[in-house]
Amino acid sequence: MTSPDLTRANIDKIADLFPNVVTESSDADGNSVRAVDFDLLRQELSDHIVEGPQERYRLDWPGKRAAAFAANAPIAKTLRPVREESVDFDTTKNLFIEGDNLDALKLLQESYLGKVKLIYIDPPYNTGNDFVYEDDFAESNVDYLERSGQTLASGERLVANPESNGRFHSDWLSMMYPRLRLARNLLSSDGFIFISIDEGEQAALRHICDEVFGTPSYVTTIMWRRKRETSNDSKNVAIQGEFILVYARSVEGALALEPLAEDYVAASYRDPTSEFPEGRWRGVPITVSKGLKGGGYVYSVVTPSGDEISRTWAYPRESFERLALSGRLYWGANGAGVPQRVMYAHEGQGQPTTNYWDTTGSNKEGKKAILDLFGDAVFDTVKPVSLLQRIIGLASVKDSIVMDFFAGSATTAHAVLAANAIDGGTRRFIVVQLDEVVSQGSTAAQNGYGVVSEISRERIRRAGLKLKSDAGVLQDRVDVGFRALRVDTTNLADTSITADELVQTSLLDVVGSVKPGRTSEDLLFQVLLDWGLELTMPIQKETADGFEVYDVEEGALILCTRPREARDSSLSLSLSGCRSHRGASAATCRVLRRRLRGRRGAHQRRAGVQ
Repeated sequence: MTSPDLTRANIDKIADLFPNVVTESSDADGNSVRAVDFDLLRQELSDHIVEGPQERYRLDWPGKRAAAFAANAPIAKTLRPVREESVDFDTTKNLFIEGDNLDALKLLQESYLGKVKLIYIDPPYNTGNDFVYEDDFAESNVDYLERSGQTLASGERLVANPESNGRFHSDWLSMMYPRLRLARNLLSSDGFIFISIDEGEQAALRHICDEVFGTPSYVTTIMWRRKRETSNDSKNVAIQGEFILVYARSVEGALALEPLAEDYVAASYRDPTSEFPEGRWRGVPITVSKGLKGGGYVYSVVTPSGDEISRTWAYPRESFERLALSGRLYWGANGAGVPQRVMYAHEGQGQPTTNYWDTTGSNKEGKKAILDLFGDAVFDTVKPVSLLQRIIGLASVKDSIVMDFFAGSATTAHAVLAANAIDGGTRRFIVVQLDEVVSQGSTAAQNGYGVVSEISRERIRRAGLKLKSDAGVLQDRVDVGFRALRVDTTNLADTSITADELVQTSLLDVVGSVKPGRTSEDLLFQVLLDWGLELTMPIQKETADGFEVYDVEEGALILCTRPREARDSSLSLSLSGCRSHRGASAATCRVLRRRLRGRRGAHQRRAGVQ
């Protein structure tokens, strides 16, 4: 009987925007209450690392503030198309991105904000031998690599996390934290994230996921049996399983029901009979308890044997009679029992999934899939396609976007293609893989692969070809291609220079704003990112009066470029109109205006505009 608690309402609003800043505190009476961590809130609203630690209930580690800063820090990078590595570049709706996934997640924020239905990741486990990503935004990449002695000919950005380094939860958590925060932004309101992890970091990962996604968004932790054989792996404990943490983007998120398991149908449903020939069936009671809230319907019925039965029924008499007329009542073996409604197995809506999966493939099955495709074990640890297909069935629909930013051997992409081939869906994948150098002398190196991302792309190609040949009637409808993109520095050159630094010999270097070697298509994809357009939109290219004209999604964006006479590698750029384009001729302007009018008319006709 009081006025609304505005403080609580404000905390709820902040929690919706920044769930990681809401924590627990104590009030004047010592009771636990929700509170805002103002230091973390300041960090969210700041463009630099802020100080001010306080004691509170949360998971802390050295470097957490820097990790939060890394999630928000801007980068001067872009995604460049790589046509020669792509499959069906002009028509596919799938994306393969090569590069650091933190950079990729930042670049995708505008184009795919709230559009991804399912994210599955299998990050590197903190075993002391694996590598983890090192993120440092306080200095340039070149300075950082030189300072830390990590500069290699391949340019990889990886550092070891061995026992001698503490191994250490802090390094691993600092790597995961900013990536999870950015991933949350990409999830749709009904989206889910599944994260595979071993017992080494399962507890810590649960803590940071509670912070990033909010404790109410936790769905379950699935134990997946990844090994069939028993072995003495560690301290006389046979490690056969891994964890899969599941979080929803919204607290109301619920996973889909799974199809009825064959063993469940066999145990719970009867064989078809002459009376019920449509398939395996079972009887479902239609009586209710007299004390049940909402009551029921009390009336008498006559059995086929002539007996009269009075009960409290779940259905009104009219519905009961319809069931009887349709032959959907079972009266017992002698026709004198309490009637039950007949339900066929094929009519069942499914059953909830469990948090223990012991029949959903194994690592051995995953490795066999690689052997079948490549003829050799070019990848060591591989999740089975069946595991990802089960996850896809639980947390996506036929037209969903599925993402994996630790792609590895590209099992997630393979599973998306396989799911579409089975049910004719149009699911799309976005997968990201670092160009991590394979070990010298490894099977992958012996087969000619230099970096992991090469194996990932080749796996998608080979899996797509196999699925295409096996797809039957769906063959022409299954999209097994992908647009290959690569994380790179921005296409725009730094032309800021003071007058006293400018000399005649450097005039040409500051005339063009585009870096040498960058193509018109490079510029196009940077504009798509800047404007928040999806990177798989259809693109039409024409040449008019020496200009290259790109038409994206029938007029959503029109971009015109041409080579400069002074430097073949420089390009001048104009967006959505030629009047600002100093080099564009009247003929080119007419072409663009005509195309714009045509596209606008097409859109109006589709919308019913007169």
